[in-house]
Amino acid sequence: MSAAAAKGKGKVVKKKTTSERKQYHYKLVMSSTCAVCKTPCERGMRYWKRMQEPGAMGKGVPCILTRTYG
Repeated sequence: MSAAAAKGKGKVVKKKTTSERKQYHYKLVMSSTCAVCKTPCERGMRYWKRMQEPGAMGKGVPCILTRTYG
């Protein structure tokens, strides 16, 4: 019996592609939501301050408190 024959091959596991893996999803919130948030985060407060400038336009910021996994 040779040394190569004594070694068994392990179970082959295919890697999941990017589309098959679960990813986090965040809700976009506006500065008005960040202003009344009970748990203010650095990102939200930075966005809120930027939106207080006259003529500021924004599309929202991803809120880490609304993270879902799916």
